[in-house]
Amino acid sequence: MILKFFRRKSAPDAQLEQGLEKTRRGVFLEITRLFDRGVLDDDLYEELEMLLIQADVGWDVSQKLVAELRRRVERDRLVDPLAAREILREEMIQLLEGSMRNRTVKILQRGVPFVIMVVGVNGVGKTTSIAKLAAYHQGFGRSVMVAAGDTFRAAAIDQLTVWGERLGVPVIAHAQGGDPGAVVFDAMRAAHARNADVLILDTAGRLHTKHNLMAELGKLRGIVQKSVPDAPQETILVIDATTGQNGLVQAKEFSASVAITDILIAKLDGTAKGGIAFAVAKELGTPISYVGTGEKATDLAEFRPETYVDSLFFGQGEGF
Repeated sequence: MILKFFRRKSAPDAQLEQGLEKTRRGVFLEITRLFDRGVLDDDLYEELEMLLIQADVGWDVSQKLVAELRRRVERDRLVDPLAAREILREEMIQLLEGSMRNRTVKILQRGVPFVIMVVGVNGVGKTTSIAKLAAYHQGFGRSVMVAAGDTFRAAAIDQLTVWGERLGVPVIAHAQGGDPGAVVFDAMRAAHARNADVLILDTAGRLHTKHNLMAELGKLRGIVQKSVPDAPQETILVIDATTGQNGLVQAKEFSASVAITDILIAKLDGTAKGGIAFAVAKELGTPISYVGTGEKATDLAEFRPETYVDSLFFGQGEGF
């Protein structure tokens, strides 16, 4: 017998659940309704696979999830669709947790810049995500600075400056077209002079050639490592949830060129699909650490696999 329980959610859990409301009412609502049927048959498995693919889970990952669900149902001779839904839930959580095991525990030392390099193609929400990361660390009482290292786009510099004024975060910036290395060098000096706890580096969001990308990011790494040898302690790739499988392609291209430590899925509140997290976790194995859940600076939640899956299927405090 499947029992439901109700649990009090923490603030991050509630924020993640709220950000997934559109996704929960989209394809995943149809998936949930599949299991309201009275029988487990081939039609259910075929429709489930189709819906998972529509939800941006990806072809290979969808096939594997359905195959494992079918295997366990047959092994345990289950006939209750709700029991099958619980198995699907478990498999999805396990898939996401597999990538989370690769997340490295990082140590923040007050007054020594914890350097976060943020990468991603233009248009994914990188600038707003940087503001959210700044607010996130401010929430722990840490002093934060930002380096406007994307000198290719004037809009990126202007947007970061506006966010910096709103949050009370110093933004180190040069003129458009300047040397990103010079910006980062000045930012590192300023971070040390002001005993900043966290320094967030914006980077150019273009993928015109992998060679140029690697050369530029390698140069920036070398600059920060002159004073903080293990920096950047985080290299976060921002992916736009609304782009679906295109986001996964971009992630693969960046991962092939840059040592990504964490992934931030932006604009999660803006998609009715939301399955990209499963594709990213399976295909890349890189931990998803953060998700953007809205437009405000505080709309950033830590990624929690169990909360994520339960929010997709239930929401409103419900879960198995």
